[in-house]
This record gives sequence, C-alpha cells and structure tokens, in this order.
Amino acid sequence: MNYKIINGKLLISENGHIRIEEKDLYVNGNKLSFAEDKSVTYETMDASHKLIMPGLINMHTHAYMSVLRNYADDVDFGEWLFNRCMPVEDRLPKDAAYWTNLLAFAEMIKSGTTTFVDMHMFHRQSPLAAGAAGMRGYIGRGLVGEDLYTDGYSRFKEAIEEKEEFESDTMKFILSPHAIYSAGPKLMEQVVKESKDRGMLHQTHLSESVTEVEDCLKKYGKTPVELLRDIGFLDDETILAHCVQMRGDDMDILKETGATVVTNPASNAKLGNGFAPIKEMEEKGINLCVGTDGCASNNTLNMFREMGLLSLIHKGIHKSSTVMSAEAVVNFATVNAAKALHMEDKLGVIKEGAIADIIFLNLRTPSMYPENNPISALCYSANGSEVESVMINGKFVMKDNVLLTIDMDKVYYEVDKIVEKYL
Repeated sequence: MNYKIINGKLLISENGHIRIEEKDLYVNGNKLSFAEDKSVTYETMDASHKLIMPGLINMHTHAYMSVLRNYADDVDFGEWLFNRCMPVEDRLPKDAAYWTNLLAFAEMIKSGTTTFVDMHMFHRQSPLAAGAAGMRGYIGRGLVGEDLYTDGYSRFKEAIEEKEEFESDTMKFILSPHAIYSAGPKLMEQVVKESKDRGMLHQTHLSESVTEVEDCLKKYGKTPVELLRDIGFLDDETILAHCVQMRGDDMDILKETGATVVTNPASNAKLGNGFAPIKEMEEKGINLCVGTDGCASNNTLNMFREMGLLSLIHKGIHKSSTVMSAEAVVNFATVNAAKALHMEDKLGVIKEGAIADIIFLNLRTPSMYPENNPISALCYSANGSEVESVMINGKFVMKDNVLLTIDMDKVYYEVDKIVEKYL
C-alpha cells in the first residue's frame, strides 16, 4: 500500500536541529518521499491537526518483564532483584514470555515507539512476539558466565539460533552479555570477536550502581568502563545501558571509543541508583540515547514519559532551565538512536528515502493545545495518549487508535492466567 499524506505537520531533523514543516508526505512501499511517484496509486490520508514524526526508538528494554509491572516497588535493590523479580523469572515457563512481550509491544505502539532494543531470557519468544506485533526490534539473549563456549554456551547458542531463524529487514540481533558482574572478562572479549565476525552490535548494562563500581575497583583495580576498554569491548558498535556512576576518566574513555550511552532516568531513580551525568556526557560529545528499561523497574514503556523525566530531572540537578532542551531530548529518542544502530538517515528521521517508521499525534488534544511550540510539547506536554496512528516499515500497526496487529482481549486473558499461576 502507498499513501499520500496531506495537511500534516512534519517534524524534520537536520544537523541536530528540529523544525516543523507543513508539506505533503508520500509513503512508497516502506520508504518516505516528498515527491509523488506518478506510476503508483496512493491512498490519500488527511492529517489535518496531526503532527507526523519519526517513531520513537526505545534503546533499552526487557519487554518480557511487563508481567512484573507494579509488582516489586518501594523495596531496596536486593529485595527487588533477588527476592521478588528473579524468583518469578525462574518460575515462568518459556511460552508465557510470548504474551508478556505482546503486552509490552502494545504499550510501546500505543505510546509511539516503533523500534526497541531488548535484552531477554526466554528463547525465541521476543522475536516471535515482535514479528506478530509488527515491531522493529534489535533483540539479544542475555549472556552470562566466564567463557562463551563453556558455561556461557547454552545462552550463546540460543542467541545465534534466534538470529539465524528470525533475522529480517525489521528484526536484527545483538549480542548481549548481561553485566560485568555476571559475565566475566573472557566472555566479554569473546563477545567482541563474535560480534565482529557475525556483523552484530553488542550491548551490556554498565556502571548502574555504586556497588557495581566499587566491587569492580576491588576485584580488578579498574572502573567498569576501564575494564571494558582494556578488553576491547568499547567501540562504535557498543550500546551501554545506564552509566550512572562515572568515575575518573570514564566519560573521556566513552567519547574516545565511540560507545553509545543509553540513559534510563525513571529506572535509575526508582531503584535508588541516582542519575547519569548526562549534561557532562553531552558536552563531551558522547552519543546519548534514552530507554525505559523493563517494567519491573520503571514501570512503563512510555518514551514520552521518559523524555519528560530526562529533561526535567537534569534541569533540577543543575539548577538550570537551559539544560537538556526539548530539542536535544527528542534527538536522543530519534536521530541519536538511529546513529547507535548504524541506521543514520534511515530511522529516526523524516527525509527522502528514509524508512517509513512514523507516528501521528493529534494536536487537537488539551495536553497539546494551543500549538505554541510542538517540539516543546513532545517533551513537556505529551503523555503518549496523543498518538493516534503508528506505521512501521510502511504498514500501519495502529490506525485511529485501533491496534491492528495485537488482539488485546487475548493478551489480557493470557496474562491474567500467568499472573494467577506464577506471581
């Protein structure tokens, strides 16, 4: 299907700057264009009072964790992880994660996310659900152990099996050692070699808590950032979640190596880990993105909420109203994320030849009106409910607030059974 979208307001990003432009937009197959192709037939869509923007890219998720939403709140980190979350994960059967992933994708779609970067623990369920939902995903089986080919092999085997079975234009796979305290240095080195040999990105959690950093200093005499630099893990194909506790030259190392940092303000605050030094990272030129983390620690997958928190938190920390502008934060969730995924000019932008991952926001809602500054509204006013339609790879997955790929009655039914039996 090809579409001619008229009367809409387009969010255009060029060279780090965003503007709103009123012009027609064409969807030719799965590509965007500003010019009509006379050889094809278009379905015309009237986008009056709509803001059309690139789909948001959630750069750090654990989608299967939607079942743990509001389940382990207001407790310390050890209680949250070891006594609440991990026992449930151990009890859940693999096929339950298909439904909990679908629940997550429904929330993502309804709040404007078109691409997610995931770390999971249930073989095949994330890509199966993402395919059913029509999501664009970068998916990684969480890896742990000391050696990728011995104690870590079963999970690595699952990760490669997923890539071989499911990889497509909309689904890519990313090697995902969990963290430096669960995946040893040798395994991390092996991941780097495998990622290069197989053409895959790699991601991990890093420097999330004070305890993690202090334990690393005691064990290795280095910060987690220094440790990963010295084993060759950090480069422009590396995605690092959290990076809250920076020490010494950590930020300079991240800049020099070209690694991407994904900040997760709601999760970091809720678990009492603090806030990443995002202003300082921005000043050093580190590529910065934003993610929600999983529902066990956030408790939503709503990127508009995350963007608002990101800006407001850092304005408060630095006692400066000019820190973390709306424009910068929107770029974190679009163009910066595309750069991290090596999809510059293809994702995160509305431009000639870009992939048709776009969302339509209703500007005639109380939260967005009057239209004094739609860019500011995305960060400070929007709550996700303004998203009316979502297109991924040129196909609508939600149109006029109706989900087209997910049967929510079935999802609610299956998730209710999971909660009753396993939580």
